[in-house]
Amino acid sequence: MTTAAGSPPGRAEALIELVGVGKTYRSGPLEVDALRGVDLRIDEGEYVAIMGPSGSGKSTLMHVLGCLDVASTGSYRLAGADVGQMDEEELAAVRNRRIGFVFQQFNLLSSMPAWRNVELPLSYAGVARAERRDRALAALARVGLAARAEHRPGELSGGQQQRVAIARALVTEPALLLADEPTGNLDSAATTDVLALLAELNALGRTVVLITHEEDVAAAASRVVRILDGEIHSDTGAGVAA
Repeated sequence: MTTAAGSPPGRAEALIELVGVGKTYRSGPLEVDALRGVDLRIDEGEYVAIMGPSGSGKSTLMHVLGCLDVASTGSYRLAGADVGQMDEEELAAVRNRRIGFVFQQFNLLSSMPAWRNVELPLSYAGVARAERRDRALAALARVGLAARAEHRPGELSGGQQQRVAIARALVTEPALLLADEPTGNLDSAATTDVLALLAELNALGRTVVLITHEEDVAAAASRVVRILDGEIHSDTGAGVAA
């Protein structure tokens, strides 16, 4: 017996399903296979770290998962929707509403206070101004920065700036939080703080995918997928969320 989506009873629904995904970059006569036949399933509610050295393909995989790039071969389904069949407008909508991005560079606008930075995705989505502010303030409160809502990025520590970036990623209530080297610019104390926040968000049911090359950062996740030469090298679990 399976669920309607084909999952065994008691198993969480698949949020991410990659089957035979390859990505080839072409420059004139040259072809580089950045991903080669990647099969990967991540269930709703998982906390997964994707690890690999520079040039392993993890950044390309992150771009595919985040709908920032499309696979050359294979299929990618996000919450059951076939990403490969989407046009640019549909991909943009998925990026804005279904995926929350957190990057190594905080990408905050220095001239805007924290709450204005957080509300930006809602502005792009056409949400009314009053609702945008309320949701931005609620997101800042969720990451422990309610008292810093009016502070500009230059008035915040690195760890606080990353918390603002996480609040911005959460404000649209996305299905997936995709964090690309989120602690790369932080000291050890701020790294611990941000990883604790990601773990807390996951404990509340958020699906978190963390891209990193650092062993201690990957250890914060409940599952580690290692990629090497564009292929999955090892995986400590395979869609094990209950």
